[in-house]
Amino acid sequence: MTETLANTELISLPEIVATDEDVIAYLRYSHKIAEYAVLAERNAFILNICQQFNLTVTDEELQTVGDAFRLEHKLLGVSETLAWLQQQRITVDDWSQGIRLEILTKKLKEYLFGDAVDAHYLSNRKDYQRVALSQILVSDLTEAKKVTYAIQESNESFCALALEYSKGKQSKQNGGFVGVRFLSELMPEIAQAISQAKEGEAIGPIHTKLGYHILKIEKCFPTEFSESREQVLESLFQNWLQANTTSTSGTEQH
Repeated sequence: MTETLANTELISLPEIVATDEDVIAYLRYSHKIAEYAVLAERNAFILNICQQFNLTVTDEELQTVGDAFRLEHKLLGVSETLAWLQQQRITVDDWSQGIRLEILTKKLKEYLFGDAVDAHYLSNRKDYQRVALSQILVSDLTEAKKVTYAIQESNESFCALALEYSKGKQSKQNGGFVGVRFLSELMPEIAQAISQAKEGEAIGPIHTKLGYHILKIEKCFPTEFSESREQVLESLFQNWLQANTTSTSGTEQH
């Protein structure tokens, strides 16, 4: 047996480099191509709308954003930048197109909603309260009541119970924590329950189309418009995108 293993270790295998066609084939047979097709369609839609509105990008804007990107990723010289491009398997033109799309997307947000952000925020101030939220998502009501009792009455660890019971991929992986969210981003049933809860409180179970949610308000943040304008703008833009495109994603929602 030892000799066989030793002989196996001596076998020299050729280096295998996947082609772009291999990558596309992998996305197809791993059932992931639809997920990335949604993103590609969204980008094509954004570029089309920008063209209709005559939104363009100057060379100076490309240079400024490109320089900021290199600084952020420590690509301080030509050799580091070329090595990074090779690692990413993209050309300079590919990289420039990505930066151009980023700039156009920001311009489109401002074009569509820049003038409306202040008024929208003042009219919907409550929706932009932010909360750090943890969740346990289960499919069975009996199990949901059991978990809720363990948290509220037996003071068991929310994190440990999330790891054991949660059916939501994100919440299970992160011990229940699902991030900092605007109330406006949450499902209506959940947003309503959270708006009446206190910081540190565990509430539930709350029934939605996804199942039964047990929630914990980790922290509530004050609504400061100066700090959240970009997030409000992003929320308006994403709602607009969703209303104007037919593709949807399958990520965990709350």
